[in-house]
Amino acid sequence: RIQILFEVDMINCCRHLIRRTLLPYHRRKHSKSLSVSTNYFNQIIKGDRATLSRAITLVESSHPTHKAQATQLMNHIMMHNKKSNTRTLRIGISGSPGTGKSTFIETFGLYLIEQGERVAVLAVDPSSHKSGGSLLADKTRMTELSAHRSAYIRPSPSRGELGGVARATSDSIQLCEANGYTVILVETVGVGQSEVAVSNMVDLFLLLLAPAGGDELQGIKKGIIEVADLLLITKSDGDLLPVARAAKTEYSRALRLLRNHDNPWQPFVLNISSVTGDGISDAWSEICNFKNVMLETGHYDKRRSIQQIKWFWSHVQSELLEEFGKDEKVRELKRNLESSVRNGVMSPAAAASCLISQFMSR
Repeated sequence: RIQILFEVDMINCCRHLIRRTLLPYHRRKHSKSLSVSTNYFNQIIKGDRATLSRAITLVESSHPTHKAQATQLMNHIMMHNKKSNTRTLRIGISGSPGTGKSTFIETFGLYLIEQGERVAVLAVDPSSHKSGGSLLADKTRMTELSAHRSAYIRPSPSRGELGGVARATSDSIQLCEANGYTVILVETVGVGQSEVAVSNMVDLFLLLLAPAGGDELQGIKKGIIEVADLLLITKSDGDLLPVARAAKTEYSRALRLLRNHDNPWQPFVLNISSVTGDGISDAWSEICNFKNVMLETGHYDKRRSIQQIKWFWSHVQSELLEEFGKDEKVRELKRNLESSVRNGVMSPAAAASCLISQFMSR
């Protein structure tokens, strides 16, 4: 009987110990996750830039704990932005290397600040396919803009994302808007068929083109031209001015072939010079006209709603791929299937079906 009473006391003691240690730990862990997102949210809406940077780092992280905190934070941010109903302007900027994207962004950003705007620049840098690293040197090319109080520049690695747009960029845009920035500029890594990804997260897509870059009519074949809302011929000064004007004429003619009757706004071409500042005010004037037209016709909210759905499915695909890669049986089978495909024993399509079947049967 004494032994039984002793065992009962031991069991009760263990239960008490579990309640005192493990349960508070889980509560602390959950409350810490909530406190991080709540603290970040409170500081961001107050305009704290340091917290904004930490929050963007949080949404870019792939750590499971950080992802949970980022999800909670973004729910707060989206509700705040919806209630505030601030009509911000999101502008995507793309162009071939050498068109002067960074120079234009600095000149354009400083002009916007003079007009009373607060400007955030989200610059996506290309990541190395070998090392995975990025230079993130955009701040060094925008020295004057990066030092201004009304500007915020955040370089982010593309990490091989299609379109050169980091997956967390759409969340970063909303974080910047909650922080009080009225114009968000999203610079992509370059031009290509995949660069249209940026058009799925901005209100206006701006394409920079260099004069004397080749046959302008060949540019009509690029899908990026088809989604551009405004085309700017850069370096329209000095000896290149006649060539830039000729390029404007050629592109204007070509754009007539791509008229979108469902869109109330029809894109056109302007000449600008980031060095002299010529055409910068005209470009901003047309961008404001674009915003007014989209607001009056209801396309402003409609476009953003469609973009949210697209990014919802983008996150679904990313999460599925992540879960797919974590599955132990899938990873074991993958090595054997890769060997079979490499040796020509099995076709890539058959190997893919086999791998997916394994994942679905778990």
